[in-house]
Amino acid sequence: MSVDESEFASPTSGQPASAGQRLAAAREAAGLTLAELSARTKISERHLGALENGDFAALPGRTYVFGFTRTFAKSVGLDPAALVDAMGRDYSRAAPEPEVPASPAFAPGDPARVPSSRFAWMAGFVLLVAAIGGFIWWQNNSSSTDSLPSLIPDEVPSAVPSQAASAAPSEAPGAEASSAPTGPVVLTAQMDKLWIKVSDADGKQLVQKQLAMGETYTLPEDAKDPRVWTGRPDKLAITVGGQDVPPISKTPEIVKNVPISAKALLERGKPAPATTPAASPIPGAANASVAAPSPVAAPRPVRHFPRPRPAPTADAQAAPAAPATPSTVTP
Repeated sequence: MSVDESEFASPTSGQPASAGQRLAAAREAAGLTLAELSARTKISERHLGALENGDFAALPGRTYVFGFTRTFAKSVGLDPAALVDAMGRDYSRAAPEPEVPASPAFAPGDPARVPSSRFAWMAGFVLLVAAIGGFIWWQNNSSSTDSLPSLIPDEVPSAVPSQAASAAPSEAPGAEASSAPTGPVVLTAQMDKLWIKVSDADGKQLVQKQLAMGETYTLPEDAKDPRVWTGRPDKLAITVGGQDVPPISKTPEIVKNVPISAKALLERGKPAPATTPAASPIPGAANASVAAPSPVAAPRPVRHFPRPRPAPTADAQAAPAAPATPSTVTP
C-alpha cells in the first residue's frame, strides 16, 4: 500500500507537515490503531506515540528515532528514506547540536600555541595511568562475571547413606515433575531502557535490545540452553509458565552467560537439600547407636556353705586308746 505524501501538507501554509504528523496521518488512513501498529512493528505504543508527537525526549536516542521511523513508514506505506530525512530535520530543530566555541586566535609564532614539554609529559602520563586503570577494571569485571557461581546448588553427599535412605520418606516417582510448572520463559523489564542479550549454547544470538518499562520477551521454545547477559538483573523479572521465579541477582551487577532455560530456573529456585549429621569416628559407634541396649542381669545372691570336715582315717581308728591311770587303792 502506497500513500500520497502530498495529502499530509499543512492546510494553512501549504508546507509539508512534520514527519510525526505524516506518520500519524498515514496510520489513520490505513485504519490502524497504535496497539495494532505496535503488534505489527514490535515497537511499544509509548514510543510510537512519541514519534507521532515529535516528543524526542521520550525516545531512547537518535539511532532509535531513525530506526523506529523507518519501520513505521514501511508499515503504513510511506517512503522510509524520505521519512527518515524529514525526521532527521525535525530532530535537529528540536535538539540542535551544541555549538563548538571558536578557538582563540593566536599570532604566528606565539609560544602559547605550542604546549610546553612538561605539560605534554604530564598529559601523556595521565592518559597512561587512565588506560592502565581501565584495563585493570575491565579484567576484574570480566573475571567476576565469568566466575559467576553456579545457580544450581551442589548436592550435599550424605554421611550415612544407608541410614539416610531408610529414614527419608519415600516419594512417589514423578510427583515433583508433575508439580513443576511448564510453559514459556518470559522476561519482563521493570525499568526503562533495560538492555539484555540472549544467546543459545552454540553462541547464536537470539535477541539484543533495550526493553522499555513493562516490555516482555518470550524465549523461543526450541532455544538450546539459552543464556542471558544484562547489567541490571535485579530489574529483570522472570516467569516460567506464568509462575514467578527468583531473580538472577538482587543487586545491580553485570551478569554474563547465566542459564535461563525452564529447567535451570526451576532448579535454581529449589531449596538446598538438608545435610545429615556426620558419622561417628569411633568404629562400631553407628551400629551401637542403632542396636537396642541389652538388659543387664541382676546379680545373683551368694550363698555361703560350711566346708565339710574330713572323716577320720583308718590309722586314727586303729590307734590304741590311752591307758587308764591305775587308781590307788587304799588298804
